[in-house]
Amino acid sequence: MKHQLIYTPQGGVCSRRMIIDVEDNIITGLQIEKGCEGNSRGIAALVKGMRVDEAISRLEGITCGTKATSCPDQLAKALKEAP
Repeated sequence: MKHQLIYTPQGGVCSRRMIIDVEDNIITGLQIEKGCEGNSRGIAALVKGMRVDEAISRLEGITCGTKATSCPDQLAKALKEAP
C-alpha cells in the first residue's frame, strides 16, 4: 500500500514540514522543508529504502543541542503516526 504523510514538526526544530512517501512499509521518499539543507538531504538519502520500523528505531530520541528533540526525532514521530 502506498501513502504520503505530511507532518509539521514540533519542539522548535529548524524544519517546518516533512513530506514522507511510504510504500509497503518502506520509505520511498522524504522531503524536508526549511531546516539545514545538507542535513535534510542527508537524512532523506539515508532513510530512502529503509523499513519504517528500522528508521524509527534509529532516529527516535536524537536531540539537537539543548532541544529535547531534533529533525530526525521528529521524523520518527511522524513515521509512528503513519497508517
